[in-house]
Amino acid sequence: MTELERKQIISLVKREVVPAIGCTEPIAVALAVAKASETLGQCPEKITLYLSANILKNAMGVGIPGTGMIGLPIAVALGALIGKSEYQLEVLRDSTPEAVKEGKRMIAEKRITISLKKDISEKLYIEAICEAGGENSIAIISGGHTNFVYVSRGEEIILNKQESAQGEDTEKEPELCLRKVYDFAMTAPLEEINFILETGRVNRAAAEQSFRGDYGHALGKMLKGKYEKEIMGDSVFSQILSYTSAACDARMAGAMIPVMSNSGSGNQGIAATLPVVIYAEKNQKSEAELTRALMLSHLTVIYIKQSLGRLSALCGCVVAATGSSCGITYLMGGGYEQVSFAVKNMIANLTGMICDGAKPSCSLKVSSGVSTAVLSAMMAMENKFVTSVEGIIDDDVDRSIRNLTLIGSEGMNETDRLVLQIMTNKC
Repeated sequence: MTELERKQIISLVKREVVPAIGCTEPIAVALAVAKASETLGQCPEKITLYLSANILKNAMGVGIPGTGMIGLPIAVALGALIGKSEYQLEVLRDSTPEAVKEGKRMIAEKRITISLKKDISEKLYIEAICEAGGENSIAIISGGHTNFVYVSRGEEIILNKQESAQGEDTEKEPELCLRKVYDFAMTAPLEEINFILETGRVNRAAAEQSFRGDYGHALGKMLKGKYEKEIMGDSVFSQILSYTSAACDARMAGAMIPVMSNSGSGNQGIAATLPVVIYAEKNQKSEAELTRALMLSHLTVIYIKQSLGRLSALCGCVVAATGSSCGITYLMGGGYEQVSFAVKNMIANLTGMICDGAKPSCSLKVSSGVSTAVLSAMMAMENKFVTSVEGIIDDDVDRSIRNLTLIGSEGMNETDRLVLQIMTNKC
């Protein structure tokens, strides 16, 4: 691997693994509104949103940080009132009770309109239009949670990347395969990749704060309580489940707690991090080993998401747990062959788990994903793996990954449409 390629991969990881407060879909909507409001230069009297179906799906049932409220309207109002676009996925971190009160008033006055953007293929699309005093501004995010492709004020076009750029970054992404991901994680100088340890610090802190509170369904807190002793036992496995689901509990409930996200998803960042961290701690692994395991986990997630896309009908915990299974396999003493076995075992087991929006019960799916991650790693270390005569698994691990992402990005499109129809037609 050349030095240039190594630097490109490091840059990619630093772009994709970033802090976020709250579910990234409503936060991205708040970010677009904040940019449009800043561009307008005054507090908008009216805000109109046009959103892709996947954004709507992931924003309907999730808590908004610092508000005690669920759903998009309050995120939109706060984006206009206190949002700062420079904060990116922490755009609402300056929220106050007074701002929430003013946001509720904005909602009550029916100054916010939210609609489905029709006839678009992009699954991550946010168009925010702010109006006041006869002036208007537009901000559009597309292809990535922080990727602005269009900004205007009146007739003045400030930014227009709609035709020339569809991805989140203009910088060319390195072409990855599992072998390259593994080799990078194992050989990159530790001083160049030890920034990934911050994911463990931040996401562990989120879990521990969740244990002290009562967030969402409190799955993590419940698992760490009497059931850990009575049913599951105080084991590495039980702690992996409790820590990972606890961080997800807090995030989905709208706690004002930062997490380190991966590929635009906080839950993906949590599931790619905490199983690896807990396993390493409980087995007295060195900081160097933890660094390489976390990099292997997070870069595997980024690699899979390159072909799956930011949003899809496939639950993101499938991808994130696949990353953590790779990291755990390495910590167990596995090499590349065992890591590839773990990936195949994950794909054979969890492919098809639907995404029915961001919500408190995501912690259940995350716990299912990371429990399968541990099982897949254990099988891999015994050189047990699902073979190419079984289902969608191919002899080539990268083709197996493509089979997973094809199902998630194309094969499940009708599932995605039906899920949104069910969600929006409930009484």
